[in-house]
Amino acid sequence: MFWSRSKGVIGLDVGSSAIKLVELKERKAGEFNLVRVGVEPLSPEAIVDGSIMDSSLVVDAIQKLSQETGAKGTNFATSVSGHSVIIKKIQVPAMPTAELEESIQWEAEQYIPFDINDVRLDYVVLSEGMTGDDSMEVLLVAVKRDKVNDYVSVISQCGKSPAVVDLDAFAVQNAYEVNHDLDPNKVVALVNMGAGVTNINILAHGATVFWRDISFGGNQFTEALQREYNLSFDQAERVKRGEQVEECSAAEARAVLDSVSAEMASEIQKTFDFFAATAAEDSVDELMLSGGCAQTPNLQSVLQERFGVRTELMNPLRRIHYRESDFDSQWLQSIAPMLTVAVGLAVRKVGE
Repeated sequence: MFWSRSKGVIGLDVGSSAIKLVELKERKAGEFNLVRVGVEPLSPEAIVDGSIMDSSLVVDAIQKLSQETGAKGTNFATSVSGHSVIIKKIQVPAMPTAELEESIQWEAEQYIPFDINDVRLDYVVLSEGMTGDDSMEVLLVAVKRDKVNDYVSVISQCGKSPAVVDLDAFAVQNAYEVNHDLDPNKVVALVNMGAGVTNINILAHGATVFWRDISFGGNQFTEALQREYNLSFDQAERVKRGEQVEECSAAEARAVLDSVSAEMASEIQKTFDFFAATAAEDSVDELMLSGGCAQTPNLQSVLQERFGVRTELMNPLRRIHYRESDFDSQWLQSIAPMLTVAVGLAVRKVGE
């Protein structure tokens, strides 16, 4: 967790194409009931390349979503990703916790390509060192202060408390762990495909071993359709979802979408190649896809064929309990992949 200050949160995924809200209630350890859920589309000019360009549009969308879902809680959890986020696994000399807290900024300056005064820092000690080893492994997280402040600000302007600021990649991992049993013998790549950014988080031995955000997502599919068929943004989005718009049918758009899917596969391949060259683990055994872009027609098949491993669309509500009288099951399943980050935020126990 990057930053937190309270307990009991509502997950709020502020994406570049939509805002997603999820509220859960823990019924017992590791099991949750769905309390509230909602999705509110955002104009493409509101958030560009992960940066909030028009905060009023974002604030209006959050307020509308809160009203429509009946969310009464004031503590919200949100997350960030993209080039303003740096995640590094580093080795430092073994030292007491208090000493590490004092020296972490100096250690971070060696690894963070930003002015250390311009970032918010957090860290987690992964291992205290093996026998005979006088070093410790630390996960270092740095996010540009301006980015955090922008996301905190829009929540505060809604009269809510930004109780948690996390990372998209970690939220996806939370959602995965709540809904799946970790296999220590399997290397799983969690690939969360948003409109502007795709987060890749590789798990091995039940823990994260590699992370990367790539600037490729649903927008590339939409823009390709706009260019090829002279469509508006909204028309291209509908075609991408499998609808027919004027003279452009889903079948006609298939070749364009498959071409962009192949580009997406190439971007993911670069990450896997780097992982293979730098990590001790074997190659990836399974792809778990999430995010709205992951629902692009035939994308799952293109990736499975490219990588030759099991490729599955994650359902972040797979083990979440809800009463069918309270929610439209068909609607929930249709939007489930895009709720992954919000679910992962909603399950967080602040302070852990």
